[in-house]
Amino acid sequence: MSDTLAEHVETEQAGPEQPDAGQAVAEGAPSGPSLSPSRAADFMACPLLYRFRVIDRLPEPPSPAAARGTLVHAVLERLFDEPAPARTPAAARTLLAPQWDRLVEAAPELADMFDDDAQRHAWIDEAALMLDRYFTLEDPTRIEPSYREMSVTTLLESGLTLRGYIDRLDVARTGELRIVDYKTGAAPREEYEARALFQMKFYAVVLWRARGTIPRVLQLIYLGNGEIMRYAPDEADLLATERKINALWQAIDRASSSGDWRPRQSRLCEWCAFQALCPVFGGTPPPLPDPAHADQPLPDLPAGDLALPSAGPDPRVSPPTATGSGDS
Repeated sequence: MSDTLAEHVETEQAGPEQPDAGQAVAEGAPSGPSLSPSRAADFMACPLLYRFRVIDRLPEPPSPAAARGTLVHAVLERLFDEPAPARTPAAARTLLAPQWDRLVEAAPELADMFDDDAQRHAWIDEAALMLDRYFTLEDPTRIEPSYREMSVTTLLESGLTLRGYIDRLDVARTGELRIVDYKTGAAPREEYEARALFQMKFYAVVLWRARGTIPRVLQLIYLGNGEIMRYAPDEADLLATERKINALWQAIDRASSSGDWRPRQSRLCEWCAFQALCPVFGGTPPPLPDPAHADQPLPDLPAGDLALPSAGPDPRVSPPTATGSGDS
């Protein structure tokens, strides 16, 4: 990142504070086929996984790693409600208990993840360590985000709607954009960086098409091991990403038309909750649901981890959706 951009972003808020959980970049986007980064990643990892989540909408049990990610995201979002001088490690830790209570109230099954209070306290302590690590990577007293948990939507010329939630969008006084995403896992090895950046480039395409501005910096903050990955996209990057997204949707549409949702075995299978239904593990998928019901889109959800409890290390969420005319 250039020093100028960092200075502008970290010393002055350049946009209105977001009043609620999310604000769409493009209001009133027409209904039709749509895709989110997480659902795109599901299909690329395993078409059958995409089917189980989007078409069958099979429930998945919560996992401690996923719920911890959701909790850490919630605390970091609300930390910026505090006046700048009050954004301290102690303040972040103070937010843990009320945010956990809020999550359990919304999803009571989360309380069943732990065998006893000692296990739950150890889990909370791990979340607290991640928050402490955040303060070694950024100084939140010098940052005024323009948006947090920002809902973004745009319609491509192909007719495909892209949507998702951005953890944080920083806007410099000069109008330059920095997309920030928190990850509760460790930074990937170099050979896996492209996969990690796909989500960020997806968001960059949405903002570019909706605002006409190419984001200056894509920033991934890895709280698992305390690293930051930064990438500066250009127009060629985003055009290539847009082509990839459109080709991916065409592949999803072909699978939907043919009913051919093939499993793809990989190391991610270790964390999959659907092994009992997967042919790779000797299982049999359930019959495909009635298309009339499958075409009803599921609601959008903010970025977090609750909806992806078994997606492997550093699971994240984007709205689960239906294929065809649904949100994906």
